[in-house]
Amino acid sequence: MRDEFKTLRKFDAGKGREGFLYSLPALEEQGIGKISRLPVSIRIVLESVLRNCDGKKVRRKDVETLANWNAKSPANAEIPFVVARIVLQDFTGVPLIVDLAAMRSAVARLGRDSNIIEPLVPVDLVVDHSVQVDFFGSPRALELNLDMEFKRNRERYQFLKWGQQAFKTFQLIPPGIGIVHQVNLEYLAKGVLSKPESGNRKAEIFFPDTLVGTDSHTTMINGLGVVGWGVGGIEAEAGMLGQPVYFLTPEVVGVHMSGQLREGVTATDLVLHITQLLRAQKVVGKFVEFYGEGAASLPVPDRATIGNMSPEYGATMGFFPIDQESVDYLRATGRSEQQCLVFENYFRAQKMFGMPLRGEIDYSVDIDLDLAEVQPSVAGPKRPQDRINLPELGKTFRELLEKPVRDGGYGKQSVDLREKHLVKLNGSAPRNGAMASTDTKEDQGISAGEERNKLEMITNRPTPDPGKEIEAESRDIFTQGRTHIGHGSVLIAAITSCTNTSNPSVMIAAGLLAKKAVERGLRVDPAVKTSLAPGSRVVSDYLDKTGLQKYLDQLGFNLVGYGCTTCIGNSGPLHPNIEKAIHEYDLIAASVLSGNRNFEARVHQHIKANFLMSPPLVVAFALAGRVHIDLSRDPLAKDKDGKEIFLRDLWPTLNEIRDTLQSALAPETFRKLYRDFADQNPKWNEIPSSTGDIYQWDEKSDYIHEPPFFQNFSMEAGHIGEIRRARALGIFGDSVTTDHISPAGAIKETSPAGKYLISRGIQPRDFNSYGSRRGNDLVMTRGTFANVRIKNLMVPGTEGGVTNYFGPSRTGGSKNGEGEQTSIFDAAMKYAETNTPLVILAGQEYGSGSSRDWAAKGTGLLGVKAVLAASFERIHRSNLVGMGVLPLQFPDGTTVQSLGLDGSETFSITGLSDAIKPGQSVTLEIESKDRQKRSVPVKLRIDTPIEIDYYRHGGILPFVLRQLLTK
Repeated sequence: MRDEFKTLRKFDAGKGREGFLYSLPALEEQGIGKISRLPVSIRIVLESVLRNCDGKKVRRKDVETLANWNAKSPANAEIPFVVARIVLQDFTGVPLIVDLAAMRSAVARLGRDSNIIEPLVPVDLVVDHSVQVDFFGSPRALELNLDMEFKRNRERYQFLKWGQQAFKTFQLIPPGIGIVHQVNLEYLAKGVLSKPESGNRKAEIFFPDTLVGTDSHTTMINGLGVVGWGVGGIEAEAGMLGQPVYFLTPEVVGVHMSGQLREGVTATDLVLHITQLLRAQKVVGKFVEFYGEGAASLPVPDRATIGNMSPEYGATMGFFPIDQESVDYLRATGRSEQQCLVFENYFRAQKMFGMPLRGEIDYSVDIDLDLAEVQPSVAGPKRPQDRINLPELGKTFRELLEKPVRDGGYGKQSVDLREKHLVKLNGSAPRNGAMASTDTKEDQGISAGEERNKLEMITNRPTPDPGKEIEAESRDIFTQGRTHIGHGSVLIAAITSCTNTSNPSVMIAAGLLAKKAVERGLRVDPAVKTSLAPGSRVVSDYLDKTGLQKYLDQLGFNLVGYGCTTCIGNSGPLHPNIEKAIHEYDLIAASVLSGNRNFEARVHQHIKANFLMSPPLVVAFALAGRVHIDLSRDPLAKDKDGKEIFLRDLWPTLNEIRDTLQSALAPETFRKLYRDFADQNPKWNEIPSSTGDIYQWDEKSDYIHEPPFFQNFSMEAGHIGEIRRARALGIFGDSVTTDHISPAGAIKETSPAGKYLISRGIQPRDFNSYGSRRGNDLVMTRGTFANVRIKNLMVPGTEGGVTNYFGPSRTGGSKNGEGEQTSIFDAAMKYAETNTPLVILAGQEYGSGSSRDWAAKGTGLLGVKAVLAASFERIHRSNLVGMGVLPLQFPDGTTVQSLGLDGSETFSITGLSDAIKPGQSVTLEIESKDRQKRSVPVKLRIDTPIEIDYYRHGGILPFVLRQLLTK
């Protein structure tokens, strides 16, 4: 067995089972660091570094550096972290499996065994991002939404089924089962994993469960004591194929929790409090570790809610150490007794079991949080960190309504909140949420396509075109009548998101509140689009078992699906007459949801005020019908006898919740519902799929296409050379996001991607979205820099994916420096004809936002050789290197503006060779159209030695493929 530091020790794995572990206490006994004083999260990473130390990918120095982590001054060192497994959701998972399939095809073309392309760690993909709330408020909503999901995504699902049978270490959890993070918490996570040591199958090595995921809320699993966070798809692919995940040694912020939550305060209130607190503490890029007596008092579902929102408070992780609550949760969710024993015994042997108390751990910063101070809260209307005490919501909304837009308000002067507008809910559209007709928007002078295109900068999700077939199938359920809406009207009330639906206490509270409301004769106004989308089928089981689902149904909170719905913006349309009224009267309408993000227009394009809150409060505000209300004093509604009903009359006590929970949950429920996914979704079984180890690419497919990354693959790596006489494809300002670079939303008919799809015989109504077509490089390359709100400074006064082309004209002549305005894609193709290299120039924070791998893939496929920016977002910089695109950083004070660049120049980058070092200076040579030359030093943002290897090989995937073939 590999044992560089002689730390391999036996331990009792339970029930007479003997195992081995790499002992951190044994490492400390050698005088290598004060390991027992390290944060638990750092120790778990250290175990991975120690166990994988081979002198190559992981060096002895890496172990020593992390073992000597200094809380107040962490070394700025790159840590190679080998994770135990990887989790994916379908939007990020499809392009990843496409890449693996393309690698197998390349290996087969070389006459080698394609099965060497196999994930070296377990990979789980949960299909959860494709369900939308087209139908609601009906017993058939789940069935109808699932039907539409399968119609929209059949081709993608066929491909995923091929991947399921082709890769041995790839498990696929089909649609309609749950949300990836809740499924991970309830089923996939084991706490401790094991594998036989090579050459000695009787020697079993045990190690902590660790992971990365291609979704930012992967951190939900931190609540169970599992280290993990979100990464980009390219980084995840490398991790699958045996490469470490690299990150700089972080600061660790300790949050000491004391006291207990008061009666009537939920885990949602707590996480909103923490989000506000930690945002102010600036924890971006840091680990956060919760500890103390207060943390020990929280059950794992509460901890998971807090871990889930790590991206919202900015941390890499929101971690809770392992203790008896962690073991009890594994046992309660149906894990085997053997697994629970291994979990506890392993962490006891590593001296990491039990919630740390004050003074036992060295943290970079220590923050105190008294749980007794947490109050019932909501957050919004535009950011998760903007917490509002519940009694103050009405007052805050009124103030925001009149505050100027430049100050974060809505700019509505002298508004009478009592003013309402009549909306007729007639047969023009169903109550159950059929996709709105485009006719309504065109009557207003706004095309449906134009309206959706405006969303691409705001939402991080696909925005599918409305399908006529949805309308046709949804006219069997109608709500007749009329309603009145105005500023502050609640138009969407969604119990959604794994953030809260994973927590039985708040879900039971919502059901109990609904029961009391129904018994008092209360109803929800038909203007409110209500929905319930749990993160797993376990939720439905206990809501049915306790008899609470029927009360939620009576208030319109029928089950609409198991997946990411309103939380990621898949809320579906409102009644077209309601949308028309919002537009006509310029209303600031509201949504209330139990999700984790509420950026303006993310939940719904027509709803500008979005408030995050606990599930029971979602039900309460649906009943109230407005957000300009003080629920601590004002009545929610009147009962059937005309008596005023207050929130305090409906709110369940802690004892009521506990008593109901006792009869609701059983380990066997979890085992039963996670035993056989296929039986729970017959539609999945009906989808045909190709078989075999090598995917049979279909040239007729417009969703799945073999990417060109490996089509001319050879075993010879290239050489690093200078870039000569490159042209600028785009010049951009600050804060260019990955959504600017690779939009997720609607495909415009007049865009290069739209024209391509039309040329393939696809009608605009069937375009779907860029997000759904990430398995097709021909669409995605055309969609790169195609966001309708991106501003290329080479073409002042314009928006969208346009540029000036300065190469030879089609007639063979030169443009003489004047430039020809064309699309970015068309310009790139023209430059490719003359083998002209391309560069992108930009300002601060280039590549911020979502960790979208196609933002780097598309850049590379357009022929861009280098991106020069004032600064880069961490994941996108890494992804650029992973695609063989050179990131270069201007020195402080040097900008595109200070250099006076307009894109007519040519650019050369000198000083590049096989001998380059991480972070060294190279030279940017600029030649203007009048032949004037100047030079600027720029910093090479290849940050580590391994990244130089990636760049030399043309990217991380060719590098990994050559390594596998060499073995």
